Amino acid sequence: MIYELRVYICAPGRIAALHNRFRTVTTRKFREHGIDVVGYWTDRYGESNRLTYIVRWQDEDERNRKWGAFATDPEWVAARTASEAPENGGPIVANVINSLMTPTDYSAMT
Repeated sequence: MIYELRVYICAPGRIAALHNRFRTVTTRKFREHGIDVVGYWTDRYGESNRLTYIVRWQDEDERNRKWGAFATDPEWVAARTASEAPENGGPIVANVINSLMTPTDYSAMT
């Protein structure tokens, strides 16, 4: 089992658009593609323009296969393109921090 930590840092003023896209399309498309999201978080203190989430994978092959299918899903591509169109405020995510993590032998997740 591996876990993927993803932190999306939004362009100024675009966090609401990111939350809307996750609420209306992204989370549903993740489910359709079998992407197992452990949870989503925002920062209570500190940064106010970030969304953090963790995905659980059996292995890197599963990750690569399912991310690839998600990234090329026509509905997802259309939704991302529309949500980032100039008339809708432009790009949403300025930067992504991504880490693949393996639980230690003393972790409760092993």
